[in-house]
Amino acid sequence: MTGPSTYLLERAWVDGAVRDDVLVTLEDGAFTSVTPMSRNSRLGDEASRQEREFHRLGGETVPTHVPGLTLPGLANCHSHAFHRALRGRTQRERGTFWTWREQMYAVAGRLDPDRYFALARATYREMVAAGYTSVGEFHYLHHRPDGTPYDDPAAMDAALRLAAEEAGIRMVLLDACYLSSGFGAPPTGVQVRYSDGSAARWAERAGPGPAAIHSVRAVPRDDLHVFRGRAPLHVHLSEQRAENEQCLAAYGVTPTRLLHEEGLLGPGTTVVHATHLTDDDIGLLGSSRSNVCITPTTERDLADGIGPARRLYDAGCRLGIGSDSHAVIDPFEELRGLEMDERLATQERGHWTAAELLDIGTAHDVIGIDRGGEIRVGRLADLVTIDTRSPRTAGTGSDEHTAVYAATAADVTHVVVGGTVVYTAADDDTIGRELDDAIGALWPRR
Repeated sequence: MTGPSTYLLERAWVDGAVRDDVLVTLEDGAFTSVTPMSRNSRLGDEASRQEREFHRLGGETVPTHVPGLTLPGLANCHSHAFHRALRGRTQRERGTFWTWREQMYAVAGRLDPDRYFALARATYREMVAAGYTSVGEFHYLHHRPDGTPYDDPAAMDAALRLAAEEAGIRMVLLDACYLSSGFGAPPTGVQVRYSDGSAARWAERAGPGPAAIHSVRAVPRDDLHVFRGRAPLHVHLSEQRAENEQCLAAYGVTPTRLLHEEGLLGPGTTVVHATHLTDDDIGLLGSSRSNVCITPTTERDLADGIGPARRLYDAGCRLGIGSDSHAVIDPFEELRGLEMDERLATQERGHWTAAELLDIGTAHDVIGIDRGGEIRVGRLADLVTIDTRSPRTAGTGSDEHTAVYAATAADVTHVVVGGTVVYTAADDDTIGRELDDAIGALWPRR
């Protein structure tokens, strides 16, 4: 149990609008009061005004004044923490998704629980500094590099959980099943550390709770029944055209229809990427009310393509965003990417309102967290404040359009997760050093 803390937010996104002078009380990880103040009460200097207003509401101490624009906590619905070690390296030479994957495998082969803890903690600290307060960690580095289990089979899981706890981010660990390098082919190389050998052994190790199917190419159709009824359930879907072609060759259906036929679509399921879909696929995902996690900065980095995000949304899907490969960790850039990518694909503007994009950015329910994403009594006490007077945001209106179309992760100044302050701008230097040390341990110095 934690005692109450109170903030006077200069501007805040509450009930679908930006409101001035919002007084919030946080206790035991949740909002216990949310009160927009009256503009007519602006008398005298700022400190005395705060004190008068707070006492008027029965408070005993002066609230902490938070300048800037405050949003509900943002949700990172898809992460592979170890991919952070690839930033700035896979971009050095020309290549394809598949050559990028070989470099990713090289990092995956160098990680043990201690190194993964150090890298994940630094990566999660960067996420918090960017405004993410929850993360769905799509986790498949289960065993030793040679595929044998650790003495503690949950050693890598424990490293991630501790990393998230120390970084101050709320994590949902999505334990991923990976059995095949592609439609019946056995795992090779570092892939052997991903595999439990069978879906039954995966289920025995993973136990109940959140789960993931790496992809329909990595889990045979005969094993998909193991995942029925599990929620949240996440799966990479149609990220590459090659996956669609190979699935058609193997099963005669698209990956989306395969999941539908196996009873795996629905409100508890989140498909990730969903880049290369047919009209029928979009209809199946929408009619089943499945969730879709879009990862625009990863899609553009890997040249994967532009998915039909707006069509999925209009069809009935709940959308979220994810930083995925961590080529960029910036929720505002992900949200902006949804609109900008649609503009490039259609040569038209105005596909999303800023309010719709903020709703997507705060979709904690996509990773199974039902009380996040709103500054409202009873909801999780997460707050993300951005500077509205930075060189990027100054003069942009200090409203939702500032957040979506002007701000970057660098403008985040203050983050609260579950009522606890987990980031201020003073933390930037230590986060940078921690990332440099953790990543430097995985790559030879040049």
